[in-house]
Amino acid sequence: MKEAFAGKMLEDDERIISPEVASEERLDYFIHKDGLTYAGTHLIVDLWGSEGFNDPELIETALVKAIDAAGATLLHIHIHAFEPNGLSGVAVLAESHVSFHSWPERGYMALDIFMCGRADPYKAVAVLRDAFRPETVHLNEIKRGIVN
Repeated sequence: MKEAFAGKMLEDDERIISPEVASEERLDYFIHKDGLTYAGTHLIVDLWGSEGFNDPELIETALVKAIDAAGATLLHIHIHAFEPNGLSGVAVLAESHVSFHSWPERGYMALDIFMCGRADPYKAVAVLRDAFRPETVHLNEIKRGIVN
């Protein structure tokens, strides 16, 4: 891994922060990859066919592990329980956020995972897959804040 500031390339795995956006005055952690410069990767994730989607402790533990695996920094987490069932929550990250809504009666959880800089949201998905063992995972990627 290379690290530098003020006009030098910052690299971590496949993610590169370009010299144009890396400076001592403004290190905004935009990503330069495959010819694009963008703010971050936003994953829209649907987990189907699983249990545990009404267990706030299980979900919080899974989210904390997923955030850690992604290399992100957890600032705050909040989970709200609905009656008779279902949970919604958000984990606020230094690199953006992870949010979710669950429908346990349908075995379904919807998540969005938005991370900037060196954090890798795909590593979070792998941890969530291991934690919940869903029958099906649907995933869509959105590059946010594309500069070029």
